[in-house]
Amino acid sequence: MATLVCFHAHPDDESIATGGTMALAADAGHEVVLVLGTRGEQGEPQPGVLAEGEALWERRVAETHEAARLLGVSRVEFLGYEDSGMMGEATNENPACFWRADLDQASDRLALLLREVGADVLTVYDDHGGYGHPDHIQVHRVGLLAAEKAGVPAVFESTMNRDHIRRAMAARAGEFEVELEEAAEGVDTTELPEAEQERMRRAVEETFGSPEDLITHGVDVSAVLDRKRAAMQAHASQIGPDSFFLTMDDDAFAGAFGTEWFIAHGVRRLPGDPFVASLFDGS
Repeated sequence: MATLVCFHAHPDDESIATGGTMALAADAGHEVVLVLGTRGEQGEPQPGVLAEGEALWERRVAETHEAARLLGVSRVEFLGYEDSGMMGEATNENPACFWRADLDQASDRLALLLREVGADVLTVYDDHGGYGHPDHIQVHRVGLLAAEKAGVPAVFESTMNRDHIRRAMAARAGEFEVELEEAAEGVDTTELPEAEQERMRRAVEETFGSPEDLITHGVDVSAVLDRKRAAMQAHASQIGPDSFFLTMDDDAFAGAFGTEWFIAHGVRRLPGDPFVASLFDGS
């Protein structure tokens, strides 16, 4: 059996991006460890979720542990940095935020943990963090350096299949891109001016995720989709009952989240070759 470490930026990222992969690994007997760079202090809480005087980060830590339990994660760790907020926001200047972290120091923290648990497989994000969030980009940078320091043999970059998204958007005549924009930006795009909606559509098409020819692995997580969705629901401070994550019908949810996509770091898939179906043993 192997040890899988999934490195993410904020609470709820793990459930959305790699929740199915973690659940499948745990079901197969692998040890699954979740590491988060921040506690998600800059998130926007759903109305009425927090108790009087409760800090958002406290709730998000508790939500992470509940989501981890649902997914079969054996250990949860936080690196101790603060949420940087979206790119270009004033919170990016916070000296305690993850975006401002010294790469050597941050990677040393993670490498120590990777050695401690005997990590065989590490997941990070692609080089632009999926959609450009500074903390996601930092996960890529810190994760790769830590893996090198700790000698982790297999590193995978979690991403989204941009071409799959485009096909789904075309098939659903505009419905799907609104959902993806909401996921990426955390806002209700239907209230934005038409020109802004078009700008965001172009951003999704041009920068969201990675092109298919760069992706090496497609993990079918349909067998554990109910647990992946439940783990998302556990993050109630961020994912409310009206969120598209929870209101999509089963078929739409399976189409959007039934496969988790990865790039094996430093590996190219030959044209025409199928996606590898597992992060373990090359199978």
